[in-house]
Amino acid sequence: MDAFINDLIAYSPQIMTGLKNTVLLMVIMSITGLIGGVAVFYLTLSRANAVRTWVERYISFFIGTPLLVHLFLMYYGLPQFGVHLSAFTVCIIGFTLNVSAYNARYLMTAYHGLDKTELEAAQAQGFTHPEIFRLIILPQVIRLSVPSLTNQVIQNLKDTSVAFLIQYPDFFAQVQEIASTNFQFFKAYVTAGLVYLVLVSIIVLAARRLERHISLPGFQT
Repeated sequence: MDAFINDLIAYSPQIMTGLKNTVLLMVIMSITGLIGGVAVFYLTLSRANAVRTWVERYISFFIGTPLLVHLFLMYYGLPQFGVHLSAFTVCIIGFTLNVSAYNARYLMTAYHGLDKTELEAAQAQGFTHPEIFRLIILPQVIRLSVPSLTNQVIQNLKDTSVAFLIQYPDFFAQVQEIASTNFQFFKAYVTAGLVYLVLVSIIVLAARRLERHISLPGFQT
C-alpha cells in the first residue's frame, strides 16, 4: 500500500491535470448539451411536420446508439476520409450531440405537463410563437426538468471516463497509466471510483440546493 501511495504522489501532477481535463470536459458538454437540448426542443414544437419528424429521428438515433460508437466513428473513422480531429474536439462534438438529445427529451416530457390553456391565452393576446417559447414555455420546462437535467450532468461526469479510449488525457487515463506501471489495478480503480464518487456527491449537493430554491413559488435569483 505504501508503494501505491508513493506512486500516487509521484504521479500527482499528471493526475491533477487529468482531473482538470475531466471536469473541463464535463462542464463544457453540460453547457453545450443544455443549449443544444433547448434548440432541439424548440424544433420539436415546429409547425412543420418534416422538421418535427427529422428532429425526432435525431433524438431517437443518439439515444438509441452507444456514445462510444459516435466517438470512435469521428476519431478513428473520419481520418479514412481525410478528416482529422483532435480528441478534445471529438469529445465536445460527440458528447454535445448525445447530451442534447437526452436533454431535449427531458424538456419535451416537461412540456407535456404544462397547462395548455396558458399557451392558448398567450396566443389570444397576440404573442408570437418565439415569444411564447421564450417567455412562457422555456422557463417552466427548465424548472420542471431540473432533477432530470442535473442527473444528466452526473451522467456526463461518469461518461467522461470513456474519453481515454480516444486518447483524451482525462483523469481515468492517468489512473490507467499508473495501474499499468505498478500493476496495482485493483487499488488504482478503487481510488478512481472514490474520486468520481466525491465529484458526483458535490454535484448532487449542489443540485439539491438548486431544487429547493426553484421549488419556492416566486423565487428570484
